[in-house]
Amino acid sequence: MTDRILMIEDDERLSSMAVDYLTGFGMELTVAPTAAEGRERLSAGSFDALLLDVMLPDGDGFDVCREVRARSDIPILMLTARGEDTDRIVGLELGADDYLPKPFNPRELIARLRAILRRRAGPASTGGLLQFGKLAIDRDARTLRIDGNERTLTGYQFDLLLALADNAGRVLSRETLMDKMRGEELDAFDRSIDVHISRIRAAIEDDPKHPRRIITIRGSGYLFARDQNQT
Repeated sequence: MTDRILMIEDDERLSSMAVDYLTGFGMELTVAPTAAEGRERLSAGSFDALLLDVMLPDGDGFDVCREVRARSDIPILMLTARGEDTDRIVGLELGADDYLPKPFNPRELIARLRAILRRRAGPASTGGLLQFGKLAIDRDARTLRIDGNERTLTGYQFDLLLALADNAGRVLSRETLMDKMRGEELDAFDRSIDVHISRIRAAIEDDPKHPRRIITIRGSGYLFARDQNQT
């Protein structure tokens, strides 16, 4: 089945390259050069993923990301200017699944697209319900509940939580988590994992500033607490 991708990007040279490259990998790419046209395309059609530029001629990619995430769980890959860490962090906090700095290698584009598309399909079931005290993670239904109350995460964040929960009691480095999430080695200074962890904590911790479920081990990484009977 062909994956249908929408790209909201006004750089004709970049979008043309993306069309040629993704078509060669069996994907169907639709390009919208403005935020307005992108919104229309999203409303009228069904897409499997969204490539979204931050800087658009008639608006802000962040606003589009916020609007889309409010009504859809479609995977979103933000395209950001190289070196703009703020752009990356803001996009992730608004619900984007990943980001890709410009200029980028087409091979990295396809790798990241494939990764977020795999997460949309969801991982194979290996155990159903995970229970840690009041925290219940339903792997099959892809839902998260605290004391029976459902909490919301993006697809990326849910899979990141699963990666931690599946390794409860073990310290996982940032690099290990990135490898589990994307299936490839990335820059050790990539801080996107930290942003997603903070969003997960906001959803599952009683006091995100003093977390008891996902604990930071300074200089080593993150540990998902095995014993959560009191939380």
